Amino acid sequence: MMNTVSVLAMPRQRLVAAYLEEARSELRRYLRNPGFLLPIILFPNVFYLMFGVLLNHGNGEAGRYMLASYSSFGVMAPGLFGFGVSLALERGSGLLTLKRALPMPPGAYLLGKMLMAMCVAAAVGALLLWLALGVAQAKVTSIQAAQLLLIDVFGVLPFCALGLFVGTLLKGQGAPGLLNMVYLPMAFLSGLWFPLAMMPKLLQTLAPAWPSYHLNALALSVVGFDTGARWPHALALLVFTAGFLLLAARRLRRHG
Repeated sequence: MMNTVSVLAMPRQRLVAAYLEEARSELRRYLRNPGFLLPIILFPNVFYLMFGVLLNHGNGEAGRYMLASYSSFGVMAPGLFGFGVSLALERGSGLLTLKRALPMPPGAYLLGKMLMAMCVAAAVGALLLWLALGVAQAKVTSIQAAQLLLIDVFGVLPFCALGLFVGTLLKGQGAPGLLNMVYLPMAFLSGLWFPLAMMPKLLQTLAPAWPSYHLNALALSVVGFDTGARWPHALALLVFTAGFLLLAARRLRRHG
């Protein structure tokens, strides 16, 4: 109650400053931890360099296809691990309890992590575009590149919601293992590593259950591949984000 009263009593300027300071602190914290940040940024780019450049033999269409797929794969990790692992560790150490007791806006904690994930997703997408345009010679227009980068930045949000929910299930060191069990199978089952047409019919039927499938469909669409209407995929991602945010908020209220 004291936390809520203190926040409501804040002048608007101080309230905005509190949000900005929490976001800045979160970004600086991750920049000071390259052992966590660099693998998330470089992992999809190494995959694209191997399969989209070295083993592609100059096939521009395949390079463009894999640009979209590895962009979708790349933005999953900042949301899942940036939210899930850090939340589990902070719950286990008692830091989250301390933050909730401070006179700070209740949404500042989540906003800071969300902005961190969006910035990392932008870095992943920008590096992939640089490889695709400068090394793989993929034929992508400037408008397509801008649209793909925008999808990368906002496409991280459903995985932030899922990571947040997973972070409410476990405390401490248990979250990375569980998230890896979600991260890699979901990428495979969504057709991010191999086209769905190469997979068994059952897996093709189940693919729309995963948010990564819908994100990949949007990414493929903006670089010139026909994946049908875009709005059903965008709506599915919105519903997924809202649903897991509500589940996570409910668990945080009950279990802290």
